[in-house]
Amino acid sequence: MTPVVLAARAVPAAWWDLLVEPWGYGFMQRALLVTVVASVVAALLSCWLVLIGWSLMGDAVSHAVLPGVVLAYLLGVPFAAGAFLFGVGAVALIGWVRATSRVKEDAAIGVVFTTVFAVGVVLVSVTPSQVDLSHILFGNVLGVSDADVWQVVVLGAVAAAVLVLRRRDLTLYAFDRVHAQVIGLPVRRIGVLLLGLLAVSVVVALQAVGVILAVAMLITPGATAYLLTDRIWRMLWVAPAIAAGCAVVGVWASYALDVASAGLVVVCQGLAFGAAYVTARVRHRRAARAGRPGKALAARR
Repeated sequence: MTPVVLAARAVPAAWWDLLVEPWGYGFMQRALLVTVVASVVAALLSCWLVLIGWSLMGDAVSHAVLPGVVLAYLLGVPFAAGAFLFGVGAVALIGWVRATSRVKEDAAIGVVFTTVFAVGVVLVSVTPSQVDLSHILFGNVLGVSDADVWQVVVLGAVAAAVLVLRRRDLTLYAFDRVHAQVIGLPVRRIGVLLLGLLAVSVVVALQAVGVILAVAMLITPGATAYLLTDRIWRMLWVAPAIAAGCAVVGVWASYALDVASAGLVVVCQGLAFGAAYVTARVRHRRAARAGRPGKALAARR
């Protein structure tokens, strides 16, 4: 064979090796499993967060868990326990400030989550630790242990199961709370349930991408699916599919490019949103030119 033919055959083989090689390592397998589970759970929840308009609430909870994680480390208890307690506590504090003052919800969220997050940053800076607590901020998915994997899988499975089983109630709550109350649904309990699931999802995402990037996983997949379809049941398929795909591509690409896994997963989600935005705009313009305002509206929604 000529050198040209040998080189041509070597290129596909090299690419195949690069595609397969990362998954032969245990730490990459654990990283992929944790990231996919966290992405899918967060994507499911993000559909309702986007519809209700609670994206900023997801931001608040994801940042408010930081001091809980540090205190959990100091007390020697699982990080998930501290993160969950502080996430729920932050939501309760936001509700209390909003109910007992003239401050509006967005301002209450901004004040509470920035203050609690700042407390967490201070605790990280003064806490003597043999463990690098900065990975709580930015994620350390390549360093997760078997115990972390089990924690993420169990919490993720519980959160996903509740979201799927209560999807009809959550959807009615998102679109028409008055109607939901009239037909006898416990609207207040549904809201509390959704906030509790938000805290659980943040704990799950914390292991994969850290506090700062967890908010992206709680918003971007739902927003992307919202651009592509105007049916909630389709969103519940599209958002997790996009999130899982971005998780696989991001983790693999982080190995190939030797860059941060968590950041690259979120970048992939951002690129998916950009592609969905362009697709929605093109679809809207075509529908408008064809004189189909109904389809134009659907494209915009």
